Amino acid sequence: MNLARLFTDTAASRPEQVAVRLGEHHVTYGSLAEASERVAGLLVAHGVGPGDRVAIMLPNVPEFASLYYGVLRTGAVVVPMNPLLKAREVRYLLSDSGARLVFAWPTAAEEVAGGLERAGDTTTMIVVERDSFAELLATQERVDDVVDREAGDTAVILYTSGTTGQPKGAELTHGNLTSNVEVTQSDLLRLTPQDVVFGGLPLFHSFGQTCTLNATMAAGATLLLLARFDPGAAAGLLATYGATVFAGVPTMYSALLALPARPQLPALRACVSGGAALPVEVLHRFEETFGCEVLEGYGLSETSPVASFNRSGGDRRLGSIGYAVSGVELRVVDESGRSLPVGEVGEIAIRGHNVMKGYWGKPRETAAALDADGWFRTGDMGRVDTDGFYYVVDRKKDVIIRGGFNVYPREVEEVLYEHPDVAAAAVIGIPHQEYGEEVAAAVALTPGARVTEAELRDFVRDQVAAYKYPRHVWFVDALPLGPTGKILKREIVAPVSSEP
Repeated sequence: MNLARLFTDTAASRPEQVAVRLGEHHVTYGSLAEASERVAGLLVAHGVGPGDRVAIMLPNVPEFASLYYGVLRTGAVVVPMNPLLKAREVRYLLSDSGARLVFAWPTAAEEVAGGLERAGDTTTMIVVERDSFAELLATQERVDDVVDREAGDTAVILYTSGTTGQPKGAELTHGNLTSNVEVTQSDLLRLTPQDVVFGGLPLFHSFGQTCTLNATMAAGATLLLLARFDPGAAAGLLATYGATVFAGVPTMYSALLALPARPQLPALRACVSGGAALPVEVLHRFEETFGCEVLEGYGLSETSPVASFNRSGGDRRLGSIGYAVSGVELRVVDESGRSLPVGEVGEIAIRGHNVMKGYWGKPRETAAALDADGWFRTGDMGRVDTDGFYYVVDRKKDVIIRGGFNVYPREVEEVLYEHPDVAAAAVIGIPHQEYGEEVAAAVALTPGARVTEAELRDFVRDQVAAYKYPRHVWFVDALPLGPTGKILKREIVAPVSSEP
């Protein structure tokens, strides 16, 4: 097998269909397939073969797809990298993965060069400037075959965000990713060649790769690319090109709702949210505004990523991450790994065809995350109800312990989002001499909002237990976001003036 066949089979049967679109520029499946064949020829000319690692450091542009499938064609391993990384970070990822080549977008070339210089690395950099790169590919031999790989062979190494120490490379196999695309399609998206899928999620991340790039290519649909998410630009693309499927993280949903002039999107038939907890109030407002059901799911880089999802047609629970996709098991466990009863909060564990092979070159970290029976410990705290629907309470490391009581930030954030003046909110724990930790909230307001910090604090206090409401509230212009649109709580610092 080979993950690339999800794309090449479609390209062979639908060569004239538009595969990817970036604004007015579009590329057909046939043209994209030829480009990937010439990428494979370029790789072979550089001595790249099965199992070799090749890094791709591009934004959401058509060249990402041709490089991705070109690398896979040769049996090599794709190492996707955020094009906004700095030289120090580039050096670590290239050195850790042992990448033979790195393809860099022009805006990333200087940092890549700096990373290679610092590492004294022998990795070769190829700058992907659209016109000159097309000319380079035109001179390469086409390699039209696809190298056979075993289901357990590594296809992609995805580096985790590194919130605790250095990033770890999750080894996702051809079997992991192929099966995850197939269940995403059958259980959730049900794409057809007539669909237009919004491609604003970063393709260097697992959510964007599985649910937009690979799922779209497997179905013969069209991927509507946006190089970097901007709500105004996204709204324009969704309306202009009649997008039928929107995949995003919660901050994208909030940003679209905050637009002063909201677009009409009658073609939307499916919206999916993942990457972080979607506040129920945001879900309600989005569905009321745009008339499209929003289905929330759950997964991690280590699970390819889709592990669970709500289903369309009423088979969902608001605030839930749904239930396991086909061929995947979830359970809630205690510290020793024993399953907990319905309703009790513990750590979510996952087992199935989507779970990674391990962390690249890190057997100790792999053993700590994956037990002998194949259960992956996610680090997320959650519970399951009597109907088998799972709920993420919070990240294990984000739980606030105030005076011996556990406070789950998501619960407090849900209340904050119910206030009409709140556009975005993040609840964190800050050190406290008496209680150990105190509950604090950073809040971004909607345009024209008049609420005060004290009023917002009182609003939450009236709806939660006394130990849960945030004693510290402060307003910010915007919350810090990671490359996939997640709120980065580790970068939030409470100002002294936030004290009540």
